[in-house]
Amino acid sequence: MAKRSSLSIRIVEGKNLPAKDITGSSDPYCIVKVDNEPIIRTATVWRTLCPFWGEEYQVHLPPTFHAVAFYVMDEDALSRDDVIGKVCLTRDTLASHPKGFTGWAHLTEVDPDEEVQGEIHLRLEVVPGTGACRLRCSVLEARDLAPKDRNGASDPFVRVRYNGRTQETSVVKKSCYPRWNETFEFELEEGAAEVLCVEAWDWDLVSRNDFLGKVVVNIQKLYAAQQEEGWFRLQPDQSKSQRSEGNLGSLQLEVRLRDETVLPSSCYQPLVQLLCREVKLGTQGPGQLIPAIEETTSTECRQEVATNLLKLFLGQGLAKDFLDLLFQLELGRTSEANTLFRSNSLASKSMESFLKVAGMRYLHGVLGPIIDRVFEEKKYVELDPSKVEVKDVGCSGLHRPQTEAELLEQSAQTLRAHLGALLSALCRSVRACPAVVRATFRQLFQRVRERFPSAQHENVPFIAVTSFLCLRFFSPAIMSPKLFHLRERHADARTSRTLLLLAKAVQNVGNMDTPVSRAKEAWMEPLQPTVRQGVAQLKDFITKLVDIEEKEELDLQQTLSLQAPPVKEGTLFIHRTKGKGPLTSSSFKKLHFSLTTEALSFAKTPSSKCVNELNQWLSALRKVSINNTGLLGSYHPGVFRGDKWSCCHQKDKTDRGCDKTRSRVTLQEWNDPLDHDLEAQLLYRHLLGVEAALREKQRERSGDTAGTVPVGPGEDPKDPLAQLLQVLQDLREAHSSNPASPPPSEHGHRRELQT
Repeated sequence: MAKRSSLSIRIVEGKNLPAKDITGSSDPYCIVKVDNEPIIRTATVWRTLCPFWGEEYQVHLPPTFHAVAFYVMDEDALSRDDVIGKVCLTRDTLASHPKGFTGWAHLTEVDPDEEVQGEIHLRLEVVPGTGACRLRCSVLEARDLAPKDRNGASDPFVRVRYNGRTQETSVVKKSCYPRWNETFEFELEEGAAEVLCVEAWDWDLVSRNDFLGKVVVNIQKLYAAQQEEGWFRLQPDQSKSQRSEGNLGSLQLEVRLRDETVLPSSCYQPLVQLLCREVKLGTQGPGQLIPAIEETTSTECRQEVATNLLKLFLGQGLAKDFLDLLFQLELGRTSEANTLFRSNSLASKSMESFLKVAGMRYLHGVLGPIIDRVFEEKKYVELDPSKVEVKDVGCSGLHRPQTEAELLEQSAQTLRAHLGALLSALCRSVRACPAVVRATFRQLFQRVRERFPSAQHENVPFIAVTSFLCLRFFSPAIMSPKLFHLRERHADARTSRTLLLLAKAVQNVGNMDTPVSRAKEAWMEPLQPTVRQGVAQLKDFITKLVDIEEKEELDLQQTLSLQAPPVKEGTLFIHRTKGKGPLTSSSFKKLHFSLTTEALSFAKTPSSKCVNELNQWLSALRKVSINNTGLLGSYHPGVFRGDKWSCCHQKDKTDRGCDKTRSRVTLQEWNDPLDHDLEAQLLYRHLLGVEAALREKQRERSGDTAGTVPVGPGEDPKDPLAQLLQVLQDLREAHSSNPASPPPSEHGHRRELQT
């Protein structure tokens, strides 16, 4: 069994931020740190004091983490970015909100003495003597100290204080991973001070020294232990009075901590087998479990449950069958063709998740070049006459101003070009679409055509496909390319309007240019020729897309299974240093890297465009290394230059690493390897929450008001709901009989020594 912790983070918006620029505004973005390790950087929102981000992240992290902090920064092009303020949520705070912390939090001023990080290696002993005992403190080394100097390092030394006496180590220049190996002794007198204070400082020649953190040791507890050695986490200086929040503005957050104890795989097999049997039988079976799960799941939880179910069935090779069952269930309760798949049903939510899991690379291949072109052109585009402002009607040439009519016509031409390019790219992408996606759309197309076979419903099967492909996948990605990793930054106001109009045009094409969609916004009429042509193109594309035979599907899947899917790819710059001494020159070489579960490779030119950020690369590397039995416990974060490591100044090239390998904090992506046991545990946790509603449904269907139908060993009950309830009971007992052991902590025993 294993303890898993994860954070669901949504950074919504900020308000009333202070102006940091001379223009009276700011360019805010957020940095998220888990125990001082930066893991997330949002996009920068330019020239505003009330930014909206709306960015969501899933973070997997060790159960022993202490806090998550949100820093609001102001980006500056020519100088160091300004810190506006921060919000810090401790693990205890998050644990006290089982449904998640939601709301506005005031930004507090960032105190340099509280921004500490790293650990210090100490050996503490109580040495008996002829008279009084002596306290011996050996300061061995430190790691991951905060860089306080402009060179990206610090000049650390340690100050040890006890009973009015102070002793200091030597200063280690330009290092965040210093080694001292110095020992100090103090006399332990009766009734003397009860704490030993070990402080780390950054030495500065001109200005005052910078505080790096401290460890306060309880002498009475050390007496009991007699000796203790290990790594101690550096703590901030909290002796100052709490700083006032001031007028730094507020940050709206949604943060939920989830701790799960994952049992061995064998414990979840009955649940997985029961659900798989339901899916395999489809509508030919009792068909009770999936409808019961949908009926008892609230709208707020439906997306999460749909994703859990989808990933569970993906792991079992039954994703297509699961979605097909959902299609049939929804078609069975739909009487009007124009309402098909328009609600937030389990089928709609599951299909959304499926497209993101299985089709994200396909989306990037089709949309990426078009989105890039829109961002690069930065043209002013507007079709709605009521939204055209005088300031936007500029000069079209050297001799006369551009009229409103000319601007509207120019906008229509721009949008027609973008829409035409998108539709052309889509029509060429049939073979690029993943086989499992094509096969799923084939099933959807056939089921809808069987349900609505009349001539008047000729377009309904096509609309069913486009309701997912265009309305729920392509259009949201066009409107918010940052959230689909198509761009690293949010679009500015002008580009956002262009993307919105393009998304509306795609929706009109996806709706097969129905009179209802045309009547909503008459000013979209200039695009109608392209939309009508696009409808014909889209129908031809869908006809080819769903024309995939079982053998072709299996051959394509087999071909893909032989290729390790990329976990992360993008452009990186390789730093090269030439020569030594003050005239050393540096150069950078641009290469395209691709990381799979099997290898890290590179090429001179990219085969596709992808987001490239340091924390995403680190996260991807950690994921592919999670099962590496040869993973080192420590490493050197610097380089061996000349005759020593740049990080810790050790002169032995084979010397053990000065920093510990961090392999636990990762960002969840749609292309992550499936964790079958975790998905089963999350599904169990949800079903446990709706157990009472499931039991009531089972009673209604069986007519048994006394409880569940008894199930003997090796027998299958006639009522699948009764068996599901029995499985939940067995899992509850398995959790009770195997209580989670406390999460392993390197500091667990030593934390008791600290006050």
